Parts: sequence; C-alpha cells; structure tokens
Amino acid sequence: MKKAGNELLQFLAGLAMLIAGLFVFSQKVMVTSGFFGYGFRIGGIHMGNGLIMVPFIIGVVWMFVTEGNIASKLFTAASILVVILAVIMTTDIRLMHVTLYEWALILVLIFGGAGLVARILFAGRHASLSEEDRETLRIEETDRKIQAIEEELERIKKER
Repeated sequence: MKKAGNELLQFLAGLAMLIAGLFVFSQKVMVTSGFFGYGFRIGGIHMGNGLIMVPFIIGVVWMFVTEGNIASKLFTAASILVVILAVIMTTDIRLMHVTLYEWALILVLIFGGAGLVARILFAGRHASLSEEDRETLRIEETDRKIQAIEEELERIKKER
C-alpha cells in the first residue's frame, strides 16, 4: 500500500525536475526579433514596421468618429491581432550550442518531471488503496446508486 507522503515526495521531485529542466532550457535558448528590420508580409504584400500600425490607427479614429459602433470595434480588435501576430511571427527562437549530454539531460528533466507530476495529479482518487479496499468502495458506491434509484421510484409512485 502506498503512503500519501510518498506521493507528495514524488510530486515535489517531479516539480523540481520540471522547473530545473525548464530553467536549463531557458538558459540555452536565444530569442531575437527581426520586426524592426524585416517588416511583415500579408499575402504577397510587404508591409514595413510602420505600416503595420496603419489599420490600428484607422480603427481607433473610426471608433471615435462613429461613437464605437460594433464594426469599428471589430476592425480595431482585428488590427490589434495583426500587430500581435506580426511580433510573434518575426520572433526568432534558436537553441544555442549544446552537447548531446546536455540535451539529453534537459529532456529527461523536463519530460521526466512532467511525467511524475502528471502521474500524481491525474491518478485516480483510489490509486493508493489496495485491491480489496477498491472492491469495497465499488460495492458501497453501487449500493448508494441502487438506494438512490429505489428512492426515486418510490417518489414517482407517490406522485401518481
């Protein structure tokens, strides 16, 4: 029979592994953005970094002129989404030079830790019980369901 303390230790160890793996991974990744130099492409049209703001400016002016009708709000929201997408699409994420050992260590820490955490979080509520205790709980639950059905049938009979 497992003890609750053992599950707590497994959860904490998994969480520590996950955090350590993500920390080491974040130290080995370089994130840059080329938004200011490259601009943004929509279809075949190249938009410079300043032109991406034009739809947003038009939407804001439109909202103030028409006192915030729904079309102007939708247009402004869509233009904000385009600006956010432009920043995300021009972000460049690169993994710095790592040895195979470091890469394997990072993967084991991240996915091993996530596995331990997930096993504890998604385990059934009776995972630490013995098979006999589980069977007893199943029988008790079935008895409760039968009792509820019988009570419902009695209530229906009284209503007729």
